Amino acid sequence: MVEQMKEREVSDVATLKAIADPVRLAILDALMRRDPEPQSVKELAAEMGETPTKLYRHIKVLEQTELIMVAETRLVSGIVESRYRPAQRSLRLSPQVFSDGESEHPEVLGAMLAALDMVRTDFENRFLAGRIDFPALSDGTSSPGKFAHFSMRIRPERLVKLRGQLDALLDELADEGDSTDEDAVDITLMTLLYALKPERPRQK
Repeated sequence: MVEQMKEREVSDVATLKAIADPVRLAILDALMRRDPEPQSVKELAAEMGETPTKLYRHIKVLEQTELIMVAETRLVSGIVESRYRPAQRSLRLSPQVFSDGESEHPEVLGAMLAALDMVRTDFENRFLAGRIDFPALSDGTSSPGKFAHFSMRIRPERLVKLRGQLDALLDELADEGDSTDEDAVDITLMTLLYALKPERPRQK
């Protein structure tokens, strides 16, 4: 059996196209949440509220780009049923896709916007369902997560340091893996950090 990767850095167009689809991203998300328990297409369809027929094509694309892998097979009513796991614990876009010229490719934008849309939809559904949790801290106060959005000017070396700090935190979480403690809670964390190039002079 193929061993699961800790992290996969995405730089090729085929994989970018694969994760630019919201249905395929939702499949990956569902598999990652259930991992290491493998899931069949029927189980995924039931969890996502979709028909298995709709998912088969997306599963094939994810398998071809090695984003998911067959963890086991079993015989169900005389038919071989595959059960899948994510081929990696996390995904990260390669810095290469943001280099001059490369970032103009629609696949890069599509992958990023699909991820943003998925996070937005998940948050909206969970908020409306009353599932957003505000766990109490040790001093009895409530901790409502973290939401911050701001723009500012910083020096290039500070940007490099900030990027390194974020990478270190994400690597630390990936190394820890899921907690097995009874009081552990599910969290969602998404980071978006980018610098702007100077505006081009307007043509007269």
